Amino acid sequence: MTDPIADYLTRLRNAIKANHRVVEVPASNLKKEITKILFEKGFILNFKFEENGSQGTIKIALKYDLLNKVNAITTLERISSPGLRKYTSYKTMPRVLNGLGIAVLSTSKGIMTDKEACVLKVGGEILCYVY
Repeated sequence: MTDPIADYLTRLRNAIKANHRVVEVPASNLKKEITKILFEKGFILNFKFEENGSQGTIKIALKYDLLNKVNAITTLERISSPGLRKYTSYKTMPRVLNGLGIAVLSTSKGIMTDKEACVLKVGGEILCYVY
C-alpha cells in the first residue's frame, strides 16, 4: 500500500455508502490523530483504539441522523498524495465549503484543522477535506 491515508478515507467512504455503523481500519499514529479530529469536530460518533499484534486497529462508530438516514460526513476528499504534495501557508489557507467543512493539515506542530493552523499561524501539507 503506497498511500495509507487514502486507504483510510476510502474505508470510511465505503462504510458510509453501505450504511455500516462501525468500520475497522489498520492503526497508525497519523490515522489516530485524524480520527481524534473527526471526533472533536462531530463527524463521527465514537472511536476506540485496539492493540492486537504490532499494528492494532481503530474501530470507528459512524454518526447518522436516524430520521433522515443521512451521515454526518457527506464528502471525504484526499488532497495531497504521495505523487503530488499540496502545501499551504496560513495566509493562503483554503476555505472548505465556505467555512462549514474542515481541512486536515499536517504541520510542524502536529495534525490539526485549518482553523487551528490559522490561529497558530502555521502552514503545512493539506491531507484531506471533510464536509
